Amino acid sequence: MATDYDAPRKTDEELAEESLEELKARRNDKTASAVDVDEAELAENLELPGADLSDESLTVRVVPKQADEFTCTKCFLVHHRSQLDHQGKTGPVCTECA
Repeated sequence: MATDYDAPRKTDEELAEESLEELKARRNDKTASAVDVDEAELAENLELPGADLSDESLTVRVVPKQADEFTCTKCFLVHHRSQLDHQGKTGPVCTECA
């Protein structure tokens, strides 16, 4: 942005008055432009490309917990024994929860 050094300088009072006027104008603009939007209605009309999965069926093979795995008593995720931090009062705790 170019600055004109020959232009007369404004005093602090003039700058403060301009700032107050700008703030008042912004406040009026914001209240006038506020629109009441129902988020639920907006979400219903939102359609993502390729998001129609109604005819898809997912098949996942569930494997039981292995001998070298444990269930963390804080996050309830199954981890490998290498991620065991300590054995707490309620059971094993992983390194992420410790």
